[in-house]
Amino acid sequence: MTSGNIILLNGASSAGKTSILQALQGVMDTPYLNLGIDKFISTLPAADQEHLLWDEVLGYMTPAGPLGRPSPRGYQLISGMHHAIAALARAGNHVIVDHLLIDPGWVYECAQLFCDLPLLLVGVRCPLALLEAREQARGDRSPGQARAHFVAVHTPGVYDLEVDTAYLSPLECALQIKHRLQEGPPPMTIRWLKVWSNPAKHRGWLRR
Repeated sequence: MTSGNIILLNGASSAGKTSILQALQGVMDTPYLNLGIDKFISTLPAADQEHLLWDEVLGYMTPAGPLGRPSPRGYQLISGMHHAIAALARAGNHVIVDHLLIDPGWVYECAQLFCDLPLLLVGVRCPLALLEAREQARGDRSPGQARAHFVAVHTPGVYDLEVDTAYLSPLECALQIKHRLQEGPPPMTIRWLKVWSNPAKHRGWLRR
């Protein structure tokens, strides 16, 4: 069976990943599943969603404070998401993922799980001032989230393609991603990240 494609959109909160994902689903020639971090967490009971997302997955210490480390439960949930994405792709499904790769252990796990799958890693960038303006306008994000993610989410910051939502609309970003996927060259970044990742360094960061 031929594996499905994975398009992984990585960027800070309010960078526009969800809007790009929705635009991509509209322009791709075959159906793509939406299996991003918000969608995955929305499968939890409603009473658990907010606490688990902010405190246990994103590691918030205070509403406007710096990022802490995700909890063991947060690692477990995100690891499950990564394995589910890989399983869906190996079964032939095309998947789009909007993610926040704020923990090096998550980068390492994605590199291990996705390195033999057709994955396009896309960096979704946006200037910090615009991220914070969007965060304030939305009103559904904890203050300081965009700033806390701004640097951490793009480490090590190598991609098959980068788009900047300060200059491009979601549709323009989606069309660039579609063109890159169809015209090549073949995506290679996730294979490079597997070489870059140090298993000894990250061994304690994924608590399964």
